[in-house]
Amino acid sequence: MKILVTGGAGFIGSAVVRLAIARGHQVVNVDALTYAACLENLASVAEAPGYAFEQADIRDGAALAQVFARHKPDWVMHLAAESHVDRSIDGPGVFIETNVMGTYQMLSAARHYWEEEGRPEHFRFHHISTDEVFGSLPADPSVKFTEDTAYDPRSPYSASKAGSDHLVRAWHETYGLPVVLTNCSNNYGPFHFPEKLIPVIILNALAGKPLPIYGDGSNIRDWLYVEDHADALLLVVEKGQLGRSYNIGGENERTNLELVKTLCAILDQKRPKESGSYADQITFVTDRPGHDARYAIDPSRIRTELGWRPSVTVEEGLEKTVQWYLDNEPWWRALQNRAGVGQRLGKG
Repeated sequence: MKILVTGGAGFIGSAVVRLAIARGHQVVNVDALTYAACLENLASVAEAPGYAFEQADIRDGAALAQVFARHKPDWVMHLAAESHVDRSIDGPGVFIETNVMGTYQMLSAARHYWEEEGRPEHFRFHHISTDEVFGSLPADPSVKFTEDTAYDPRSPYSASKAGSDHLVRAWHETYGLPVVLTNCSNNYGPFHFPEKLIPVIILNALAGKPLPIYGDGSNIRDWLYVEDHADALLLVVEKGQLGRSYNIGGENERTNLELVKTLCAILDQKRPKESGSYADQITFVTDRPGHDARYAIDPSRIRTELGWRPSVTVEEGLEKTVQWYLDNEPWWRALQNRAGVGQRLGKG
């Protein structure tokens, strides 16, 4: 199949592109190359015969129409988005423009192309979203997000993603556009842009800097290894039921403090300090405004209907991730001078 992937130079998008090429698909990567994009993420597939890159902004409807007409994709996997919650607190406008209006432009271009091509039955529009649209969960471990959980976004980021989810469903119901949706838990792994929690902790630890933890570190997240996520996304676009959404989780809930202590223990083993532990660098900082207490996904639907489960525990995935950062210093060094990286954002 020929897959049009938006945001393919980003963290999750590049994992999807690499896996799709490895499985023999053709891929058209559409990316605006904003601050968090990195074409080095795709160095391993850049010369592959089935790979093509188009620098375009998803807010530019005319550019998208040209991409669809030129490449004639079978499937669309829409990952392009502004995604950092802290940045959405400081500057919500670009999140609305990209995540809501950009998704509208993508849907419009996809619908026009699909109709011009005679509404081919194999066409799919896969919208990739987040579990943050569901809001915050209580501490009770028996309560988890399902595909039927009511939307309750709490940050400008999650509100913008909730809006885009609703648009995708509306295009399916109103125009018949063949869509599938997924909502994932927190991703981590190789090529993770160094403004998110796990790479911040790894790189600060190596630099001898404080390891910042918001509040008391009790916030709980379900952690999903990015390569597992890419595998699930390709499965859903191929076999998911049209008009249906699938929650994708790692089945690995940890408090932020537990997660950071695990990272420190892995670093203690792989690159010991001259004295003491990396955990000695842990520092508690003022919490993020509106910080959701807990996210957790019930993955029953994707497991039952499509047979998917994550392949690694969070401990196994974190060990792979730490080793990747230790082995790829030139990659992350080159990104540390980009706007906002290494700074505390989103204080409100």
